[in-house]
Amino acid sequence: MKTLFLRILFVSSLLLASAPLTQAQDLGSIRARMEQRIGQIDALKTQGILGENNRGLLEVRSGDDQGVAAAENADRAVVYAALAKKTGATPDAVGKARAKQIAAASAKGVWVQGENGEWTKK
Repeated sequence: MKTLFLRILFVSSLLLASAPLTQAQDLGSIRARMEQRIGQIDALKTQGILGENNRGLLEVRSGDDQGVAAAENADRAVVYAALAKKTGATPDAVGKARAKQIAAASAKGVWVQGENGEWTKK
């Protein structure tokens, strides 16, 4: 799962390669932060604390661990907006497309939200 996420992140960064230098620097910082959180997010998803919703964002499923989810979601929102700008899509459409990719790559037992809004364990 980590490998697939890194590949998707790499492809996303290639799509954004033509972005202005300051935006590229910001996206580089975002990518670094997201890579640092992967292990913690995977552990929280495996424990059932976090789930992946149908908009490409994390949601807290149990407990009170909002910090990592909020930080990740803020970074994902910036990446989705940049991809939307580059491709002519909306950030919402990018997030929904990412949600499908994330759900398909998620480990068994991880909470994912279907397009219909229902939560299931993969």
